[in-house]
Amino acid sequence: MSLTTLKQFLDSKQIKYIVISHSVAYTAQGVAALTHIPGKELAKTVIVKIDGKLAMAVVPASRHVDLTMLKSAAQARSVQLAVESDFKDSFPDCETGAMPPFGNLYHMRVIADEVLSHDKEIAFNAGSHRELVRLAWNDFERLVQPRIAKISNKGVQSDAA
Repeated sequence: MSLTTLKQFLDSKQIKYIVISHSVAYTAQGVAALTHIPGKELAKTVIVKIDGKLAMAVVPASRHVDLTMLKSAAQARSVQLAVESDFKDSFPDCETGAMPPFGNLYHMRVIADEVLSHDKEIAFNAGSHRELVRLAWNDFERLVQPRIAKISNKGVQSDAA
């Protein structure tokens, strides 16, 4: 979804938000550093396959998706990271890796890490590697209706993203 489309959606729902422009960055931690937003407050969208269907796992930039936790939270038989070829056609108006966590607009399930719900706001890529959107967590939760669960950890392990 392009920034324009996302803004139109948020405006149609009368949501207050800010857009933060920054120089190009391709990692969530790089974006956090450029925008002076702590990695724990910046959300990254990781595309996964839950029982063969694409879904979004949304976690703080400073953390990694734990596939075992995600499998349990999703009550799934199988969970795996999606590869770019699995999902590139699902986001024709987004740069790869910059998808906003609005699975509801892409017909995808969203599971958000509970750590994100502890902050009053959420910031995330807005379809490109040059813009972020920041809005109230309560508005995000109301619009997206994600499942909230513990799905991340701070350490790197073989099944982490």
